[in-house]
Amino acid sequence: MAKKTLLIVAHSPSANTQKLVKAAFEGADHPDIDIKVIVKSPQETLAEDVLAADALLLGTTENLGYMAGLTKDFFDRCYYPVLEQKQGLPFAVYIRAGFDGTGTYRAIKTITTGLRWNWIQEPLILKGDWDDNFLEAVKELSMTLAVGVEAGIY
Repeated sequence: MAKKTLLIVAHSPSANTQKLVKAAFEGADHPDIDIKVIVKSPQETLAEDVLAADALLLGTTENLGYMAGLTKDFFDRCYYPVLEQKQGLPFAVYIRAGFDGTGTYRAIKTITTGLRWNWIQEPLILKGDWDDNFLEAVKELSMTLAVGVEAGIY
């Protein structure tokens, strides 16, 4: 049986958001979890990548109360090509928000509701000034998604 694939699509324009992507990869790529983990930026991600994935973890910054433009571009390019074939896709998101993340969350919730993706938990919103605890939270989120996908729970 082929390994299941977790696709991490993460917008990481700063050193701290790059640390978040690394933490997400480390959580999902834990030695006790037997899945394939692929990390791509939103601009690199194609509909074919989503179609080949068994689950998707999205990481984005909040910019001006909304998701990053490159994250929105990812959804714009991939929405219709994956709409019919990826309904029920297990999905999670972390949002690096300087303020509160609610605008970003609402926008992503609207898009993924249209896609009929299956949220495995409420969004992880990393608010305010940088906190190193954000790394452990993202690692735990990605590990939870990866374990659930490997076990067939999601």
